[in-house]
Amino acid sequence: MAIREKLSGNEAVAVAMRQINPDVVAAFPITPSTEVPQYFSAFVANGQVDTEFVPVESEHSAMSACIGAGTAGARTMTATSANGLALMWEMLYIAASCKMPMVLSVVNRALSGPINIHNDHSDSMGARDSGWIQLYGENNQEAYDNCIMAVKIGEHADVQLPVMNCYDGFITSHAVENIELIEDDKVKAFVGTYQANNFLLNSDEQIAVGPLAITTHYFEHKRQQAESMRNAKAVILDVAKEFEAMTGRSYGLFESYKMEDAERAIIVIGSTAGTSKFVVDALRAKGEKVGLIKLRVFRPFPAEELAEALANVKAVAVLDKCDGFNAKGAPLFTETLSALYLADAKPLTVNYVYGLGGRDVRTDNIEQVYADLAEIVAAGKVDGPYRYLGVVEA
Repeated sequence: MAIREKLSGNEAVAVAMRQINPDVVAAFPITPSTEVPQYFSAFVANGQVDTEFVPVESEHSAMSACIGAGTAGARTMTATSANGLALMWEMLYIAASCKMPMVLSVVNRALSGPINIHNDHSDSMGARDSGWIQLYGENNQEAYDNCIMAVKIGEHADVQLPVMNCYDGFITSHAVENIELIEDDKVKAFVGTYQANNFLLNSDEQIAVGPLAITTHYFEHKRQQAESMRNAKAVILDVAKEFEAMTGRSYGLFESYKMEDAERAIIVIGSTAGTSKFVVDALRAKGEKVGLIKLRVFRPFPAEELAEALANVKAVAVLDKCDGFNAKGAPLFTETLSALYLADAKPLTVNYVYGLGGRDVRTDNIEQVYADLAEIVAAGKVDGPYRYLGVVEA
């Protein structure tokens, strides 16, 4: 029987961590992720978990401590945001290259400068090629569910990679919503007991961690790491099926919303999907064939599946909550173009950078995107595919 509660996104993730009961949590506070280790430290102090909680002096140290604990065979978790994630940069690559399963909840926040504490996706998107699996949640329920599934995904024998559980700062992290929690015993059974494949404290099979790998070994090491990321796609879907059997909640690589006969579509990540669904419903009521794809898994990128979902669409707008600074398009847009380039069907595609630094995204903004798509379909071409949505022009 599911437990109905009202929790903020951060508190929901902390509850998931309590239910998972990791061996080690090392963390350093930064807005808006601070509440995650704060709530969890209370569970530690109250004796509700067996976790070794390690307060450190920086985010670089937090990730270093998690890697150290992981090499000893411990199940580890942490959380951060924005500049904190940037300070972890070096260690993110080391965690992934060591094929170190762990869960990092990234409460998405604009990456300085200028200094800004509000939401966009520049932090996790900046780390998109660090070798971490990336899951994104639309709301508190998904942040909670993804945290639990992330453990099982990363620890799978065919994967053995770290996972980011990403959700929008303040919009999701601090807003209180109704949520269905899973019973503690079911969560524990779902994630199981962590058994590290290779770890330093295993006296029967000695290993080295972080060795020098020169030209004779480095290339092969990286290829194996890439294979693990490719394997993750099937594992993510398998774990989602098992999760659905337990909870009734269904997850895929992305959510297709009213896409069956859609001629115009938007692709979006995170909480903006809720605003976009409202607009889709309103336009559908007027007889317009519009739809939405909410991407849940950004790494590994579901290229073939996304291209198939867009096969019958005439025009698609890709909404990026960060910029790419390559003068040609932002991250989700360029990944989508790559997927469509190798596909038979190639809908007209346009990019909108939106919501930077927490700029509000209103229903009329989304309505404007669908109206622009109608003009693109009528013209049969895209003039200026790299656009900004909601920016104040000089």
